[in-house]
Amino acid sequence: MTGDRWTDPVNWGVLGVGYLVTQATAAAIHEAPEARLAVAAARGDVERALRVDPVRAVDSYEAVIDDPTIEAVYIALPNDLHFPWILAALEAGKHVLCEKPLTMSAEQARIAFASAEAGGRLLVEATWSRWHPRMQRIVELATSGALGQVTEFHGSFTFDGVPSGNYRLNAAQGGGALFDVGIYPLHALNACLPGVGVSVTEVEYEVNDTGADLTTKANLVLGESTRASVLASFVTPAQQRLRLAGSDLTIDVDDDQAYTSWKQPSTLRVGDHVEDFPAVDAYSLMFSAVSRRVRGEDAWVLPPDSSITVAEWVDGVSAHEVKA
Repeated sequence: MTGDRWTDPVNWGVLGVGYLVTQATAAAIHEAPEARLAVAAARGDVERALRVDPVRAVDSYEAVIDDPTIEAVYIALPNDLHFPWILAALEAGKHVLCEKPLTMSAEQARIAFASAEAGGRLLVEATWSRWHPRMQRIVELATSGALGQVTEFHGSFTFDGVPSGNYRLNAAQGGGALFDVGIYPLHALNACLPGVGVSVTEVEYEVNDTGADLTTKANLVLGESTRASVLASFVTPAQQRLRLAGSDLTIDVDDDQAYTSWKQPSTLRVGDHVEDFPAVDAYSLMFSAVSRRVRGEDAWVLPPDSSITVAEWVDGVSAHEVKA
C-alpha cells in the first residue's frame, strides 16, 4: 500500500446503476482503499453510469463481464436478475458480490455457489449489515454464550412507501417485503444461532395483485426452545428492531436502525448498560473485505452456508400455509 490506497486495488465492475448504487454503494467502492470502480454499466444509458464516477461507463452488462481487466463484479439489479448474472459473471471468471437476496431460491443459491467453487471464484451475498461492528458484536455475544441459553429473538424491518412501478411490488421480478427487508433479520437470526434446526410455525401475509407480499409475519422455533419472530413490511410505519433474550442476559437494538445504521454513531443495550459504536460505512467495509479476499487475504466475508440457510428459511416461510 501507498498511503491510504493500495498499490494494486481490485478492479470492480458494477451491473446496474439504480438508487442504491447512486446513493451509497458506488461511493463505498470509491472509499474502500482496496477497490477501484473501474466500470459501471447502466443498460442503454451511459450518462447514468457516468454519474457514479467510474473509470469507464458502458451501456450493457455484457461489456462488464467480457472485460478482461475486471476482476470482481458487483450485481445491483432487480432480484429476478441476480441468478442469471451471477452465473454469467462466474463463467466469465469474475469474483462476484451480489445484492441480497442472493437468489430467488435455495436451489438457485446452491447452484450458484457450486459454480463459484468449480471455478475457484468468490461469491458473496451483499448483506451489508453483517459487516457493521454493532452487528458483529451482537453475533459475538450470542455465539459466545454470554447471553446464556437464547430463548427469544425478535427482528423487524418495516417502512411505508415503495414507489408505484418499483420492482419491489412485482412478484415476477422477485419483489415482496420478505425478500427485500425480511432478509436482514433472518440473516441476523442465522448468525446468532448458527447450525440450529428451524421449523416455521406460523406465517401471515398481505399480498398485492401481483402476488408480492406487502407484509410478512413469521414465527419460527429453533432447536427445542428458542422462539423467533420476524416482521417485514412495505406498508407499516418505519421500524427496525432486534432483540435477543437469553437466560442470563438480554440485548436490544431499539434505535430503529438495526440493519441500516449508516455513517452515524449507534448503540447496543446489553443488559443494564449501553455500548457505543462509532459512525461507519458498512458498505465500504464490505467492499474492503471482499477485495482483500480476492487478493488472498484472510478477511471475513459472509460464508456460503449462511446464504444457503437463509434462502432455505425464505423458501420455508414462503411455502407455509397462511394463517388468518
